Amino acid sequence: MIRFILSSLGGVFSWIVTALFFVALTIGGIFYMYSRNLPSHEQLAQYTPKTISRIYSGEGRLIDEFAQERRIFVPIQDIPDIVKEAFVSAEDQNFYIHKGYDAQGMVAALYAAVKSGGRDMRGASTITQQVMKNFLLDGSRSAERKIKELILASRVEQALSKDRILELYLNEIFLGQNSYGVAAAAQTYFNKPLTALTISEAAYLAALPKKPAELHPVRNYEEARLRRNYVLRRLFEDGHITKAQMETEQATELRSVQRGDYETFRQALPPRDYFTDEIRRQLSKSFGQDEFFGGGLTIRATVDPKLQRQAAKALQEALEKYDRGQGVWRGTGVRIAADKLGDAAGWRAALAAVPTDKAPRDVEGWHVAVVLELTDKEARIGIEGVDEDADGHWIPANDVTWARKRLADGKLGPRAKRASDLVDVGDVVLVRAVTKDEDGSFLRWSLRQVPVVGGAFVAMDVHTGRVLAMQGGFSYQASVFNRATQAMRQPGSNFKPFVYAAALDSGFSPETIVVDAPIEVDTPQGLWRPKNASNKYYGPTPLRTGLEQSRNLMTVRIAQEVGMDVVAGYAERFGVYDPMGQFLANSLGSQETTMYKLISAYAMFANGGQRVEPTLVDRVQDRWGRTIYRHDATTTCPDCGNPDLSAGLGPRVRSDREQVINAITAYQMISLMEGAVKRGTGTGVNLPVPVAGKTGTTNDAKDVWFTGFTSNIVASCYMGYDQPRTLGPGAYGGTLCVPVFNEFMQEAVKDYGGAAFKVPPGGYWQKYNRFTGEKLPDDATGDFVQAEYLREGQEMRSLGQIVDGGFAMGENLPLFAQGETDTDTTAVTTSTGEQRVIPKKATFGSLSAGGLY
Repeated sequence: MIRFILSSLGGVFSWIVTALFFVALTIGGIFYMYSRNLPSHEQLAQYTPKTISRIYSGEGRLIDEFAQERRIFVPIQDIPDIVKEAFVSAEDQNFYIHKGYDAQGMVAALYAAVKSGGRDMRGASTITQQVMKNFLLDGSRSAERKIKELILASRVEQALSKDRILELYLNEIFLGQNSYGVAAAAQTYFNKPLTALTISEAAYLAALPKKPAELHPVRNYEEARLRRNYVLRRLFEDGHITKAQMETEQATELRSVQRGDYETFRQALPPRDYFTDEIRRQLSKSFGQDEFFGGGLTIRATVDPKLQRQAAKALQEALEKYDRGQGVWRGTGVRIAADKLGDAAGWRAALAAVPTDKAPRDVEGWHVAVVLELTDKEARIGIEGVDEDADGHWIPANDVTWARKRLADGKLGPRAKRASDLVDVGDVVLVRAVTKDEDGSFLRWSLRQVPVVGGAFVAMDVHTGRVLAMQGGFSYQASVFNRATQAMRQPGSNFKPFVYAAALDSGFSPETIVVDAPIEVDTPQGLWRPKNASNKYYGPTPLRTGLEQSRNLMTVRIAQEVGMDVVAGYAERFGVYDPMGQFLANSLGSQETTMYKLISAYAMFANGGQRVEPTLVDRVQDRWGRTIYRHDATTTCPDCGNPDLSAGLGPRVRSDREQVINAITAYQMISLMEGAVKRGTGTGVNLPVPVAGKTGTTNDAKDVWFTGFTSNIVASCYMGYDQPRTLGPGAYGGTLCVPVFNEFMQEAVKDYGGAAFKVPPGGYWQKYNRFTGEKLPDDATGDFVQAEYLREGQEMRSLGQIVDGGFAMGENLPLFAQGETDTDTTAVTTSTGEQRVIPKKATFGSLSAGGLY
């Protein structure tokens, strides 16, 4: 019997051994089969995660950041112990002792699944396995992926240290809210660096890997709190914190940015603007989208934050002033339902949900508000970010009398007399405080609206091409379209300096006489009759006066005489066009270009004719700190590294930049444009330093411009509707854009100064009568005397020359008299007591010209 029992047991044992052998053989075969053609774990040694690219101002202040995956890489030695311990306790308590997989944990997970009938399907992946899944495999829930994961985990444990594996894990893992890695998550949820996290905050981060979307600190507060407390308990059980610490931290409230307990990290940054977005656009093209959004680039921008704010302020004020002058109320077009207006919490939440393209928050001094109540005359409003007071916040009746509301049939209603004529209860509006009492409390609020008219402003260093300020519209949040770089507009008379530069290089002098008389050109589209803005003709006139007074007919004759092929060559050499159409109308700026190109070309006049490449970026460094781009490599400083430089001597700076035009020609153009500012179309400029510039106003005033410069800074302004249409009577470069330039430059020269423009060597001075072109003796004085700087032989080539361009002459016309201007307009007083200038209407034959002024 005993023998039979032993024999049976032996048989069973043999079957068990055989079965185990075949099971082991099968498992071995499966693992062998899946171990082939696996991704190489060696690539983890060269791990370069997608990290945030950041933009800094010249002072080193962070001003913007861009990322597809918001990640801040932190080496393992810089990650606090409590953070590492929290993740290990929550995710893989045997991390430091297993070989890549945790057999005990796998058995425990299997037992729990069987015991619960499949309801408790807890994970058994180690941190090493999760690294394999995140880096080398897909996230599918399959047995095949699990087998590959185990194989790779065991391999990588032999190749990398535990600290390196944990470093990969803590920097790669997704923790919700577009935050990848612990450093980015700490900033997102608590606006803190890792070193400032409390124990409970570290525990909350460690709770997130399981289900980050379902542990939101607001939507799923209780579940998030319980999971955090679980991690705190695990920290205690593993001996990382004391029981007292556990109980104290478990009792604390789960505070977060999302609940409003901390300011968001984004609030510490200035609002995104046209400048940093244009950097994004340009560098994405240069380095590629993936590298820019994930390469961890450090970008040093050329922006001067003070000047950027000034540029925005000056342009916004001008656009708003023009818009309010039209007297049409549009509002935001957004209304909040009445059931949300009963309590402050309701309407504040509704206001917060209003998108920024409808109600921008990046205009200094403006607030988003909602109309809560209307009285006979006034409107009570609730204002985002402003506390209520006992009397409430009100828009008075006298604030709305400037506007009329457009009716349902498209016509304008009567001028508003009370707030209810423009707004209704529930309307979302934009407001600005206009008065305060002695203690600083706001007394009155004024209705505002985003202007329909567009515009742009750019300021640049004339020597380096560094863009110091760029405002591509009224508000970036209202419209991301950058009118400084993306809008193709007619420059009008802003283009004329390039025609005159071509003439000066072709033998003309500033006192060459050019006929100002009617022109007719027969074109396939009909008869073209360009006209001066004044609709007058002035006969033989010095070239200088032609530019100062922006004479269209003189410009066309000059272009015809020089040749449009030569003019086009200059425009292309300066980078204004590529290519330029060789049509006479283009000499008046009828071909479209961008402000960014135009201001760069003006900078070449200002710096003596040397080429400058405009740039928004001084330097770009990769994630390892290596410089991969630096602006202006043509400028070198051979003495900068010399420790033995003699006392009192500064280092030499050598420039190898191309000379675009003759330096004397560049200076002559500066002198001509100084005249345009002193006594021509740009007389509104008022600066304490020498300044030159040129206005531009296209036909029907669809675009108005002013581009001007000092010895250090060039700045340009344009205004016009995005869908071109007339700006109306009284709209000129001198009336709309000169004030913007003036306001900006008055602040800019405080920091950047300005001096007399540098006179290049090789020329000589000669005095002329600026009205007749007559040569004068050296001792001549008076307002009519104009000193010109000439190249050798330039005067002789143009002596006695009268340029008519091959068109009919006009000798019988009077000269441009002393004290006369080209403005032929009528000034009237409106019903509100304001002065308005009404110009004469353009004729049919003049409408195909690009520029009037």
